[in-house]
Amino acid sequence: MNNYIFTSESVSDGHPDKVADQISDALVDAGLKAGDETTRVAIETLVTTNHVTLAGEVKNFNVSREEVKEIVKAKVREIGYEQEGFHWDNLKIYNEIHSQSADIALGTDDFGAGDQGLMFGYACNDNAAYLPAPIYYSHEILKELKEFRKRSDVLGPDAKSQVSVEYEGGKVKRIDQVVISTQHTEGQVELARDISRLAAKTVLGDLIDDKTIWHLNPTGNFVIGGPDGDAGVTGRKIIVDTYGGYCPHGGGAFSGKDCTKVDRSGAYMARYIAKNIVHSFGVSNCTVQLSYAIGVKEPTSLYIYADGQVREDLVKLVLDTVDLTPKGIIDRFDLFSINLKETARWGHFGYTYWPWESLDLFNLFD
Repeated sequence: MNNYIFTSESVSDGHPDKVADQISDALVDAGLKAGDETTRVAIETLVTTNHVTLAGEVKNFNVSREEVKEIVKAKVREIGYEQEGFHWDNLKIYNEIHSQSADIALGTDDFGAGDQGLMFGYACNDNAAYLPAPIYYSHEILKELKEFRKRSDVLGPDAKSQVSVEYEGGKVKRIDQVVISTQHTEGQVELARDISRLAAKTVLGDLIDDKTIWHLNPTGNFVIGGPDGDAGVTGRKIIVDTYGGYCPHGGGAFSGKDCTKVDRSGAYMARYIAKNIVHSFGVSNCTVQLSYAIGVKEPTSLYIYADGQVREDLVKLVLDTVDLTPKGIIDRFDLFSINLKETARWGHFGYTYWPWESLDLFNLFD
């Protein structure tokens, strides 16, 4: 097999789109906490210079308008925005959230799928997280940068990373290129570059060599950042949230949605199946597709592709054993109880504390 290079990117929790994702998910969590299994939430967020706009549909959403405002401000403060153009205490918040359509409720009150659509799960043996190396390392670099930010006031919340991994024989060989852009205080671009290089070297270790090409804040200054520098919208980082482009994507975003919406819960189940297949059946990679129709409980299809082969045997095994209805997925992963807002940074996959990352599926067949 020839060598090839594959690239993925990630963004920090202070990236404008991720600010929007985290606000949306914080409101989902609040709605579920204040409601019950009849609660439905679908909230979109737009952030720009000292403004936050909320829109969407809810049912049994027992969160007051004042509480919504405080949740938004608290999340922005937690992320770290206290800048002139985007400060948690100066935000103008426009709340256009309204009641869910009764027509949609007809099909979803009894846990039919919240929408039609298709979703993918993927896993591979590149690392212990069962994630493709490019997206895994891109996430890890930004987490390391955040640790530096906690200890210094040089870096701002907004940052992006991009890692190009060279593969040989299907295995990770080396890092070909690294791109990091991080917000910083005035006059500190060189120090920001030094910190970025150190963060990447800490994560990538011996995979970096003397041929690795670096692009650190390649445009120079990055002082004005976050929603003051670029508007952010919920759901615009769906590739960052998943597998860095290493497998197909059904197009549906996760954040802002309760888990009756199969864009979210179906993707979690597809990842769970794929990861457990790689773990239990000795394959190097696995892609799983699920699809649903609005208001219908059972999936309309299940497809499993592992190591270059369609695996109808595994499709039958899963269909015969696993409850793939929205309610079945919610119950398996306890999706009305966990803090979904914690998924809205560093991707939704690869962390063992999430129930869809557990390696227990095929214990059911023992």
